[in-house]
Amino acid sequence: MFLSTYEKQLDGKRRLLIPQEFRTSENGAEHGVFCFFSVESDCLEAGGDKLMAEYVALIESLPFGDDWRTALEETVYAGQKPLAYDSGGRITLPEGLIEDAGLTDDVVIVGMGPRFQIWDRARWMSRKEERRQLARRAMRERGEFGRRRLPGNDQ
Repeated sequence: MFLSTYEKQLDGKRRLLIPQEFRTSENGAEHGVFCFFSVESDCLEAGGDKLMAEYVALIESLPFGDDWRTALEETVYAGQKPLAYDSGGRITLPEGLIEDAGLTDDVVIVGMGPRFQIWDRARWMSRKEERRQLARRAMRERGEFGRRRLPGNDQ
C-alpha cells in the first residue's frame, strides 16, 4: 500500500524522487508507475499494476459505448503515461501532466492505499483542513448510521 505524505521538489528536468517505500513488488510499482490526471481532483494520480487492474475492472464493468466508460477510458487509458524509475528512483513527469495538474517545483506525494497522488504543495495545503473536516463528518455520520442499524435501536 502507498502510505504517508512526502514533500518533494521537481528538479529542472521535471524529475521526482518516488519514496523507496512506494517502489515495491507488493503494490506492483517496483519498476515504475502509471500516472495520469486524476479523475476526482486537480492533481496527478499514480500507482502500480494493482491500481491499473482496479481501473480496468471498473471500466470493463460498464457497457461498451457508455458515456461514463468512454470518459474513463479517455482519462485513464489515453491520459496515462507509464513512467519508469531511473537509477536514483526518480520518474520524469511529462510537461503535459505537469501543466494539467498545475504543478510547480514544490510538490506533495500523498499515499492513498492502492494509489498515490502528486499535488502542487500550495494547492494541497489549502485543501488539507477542508478534507480533514469532511473526514470527521464522514466518521460521525457513518458512526451514527451504524448505531441506528444495531438490533433493538429504533432511532
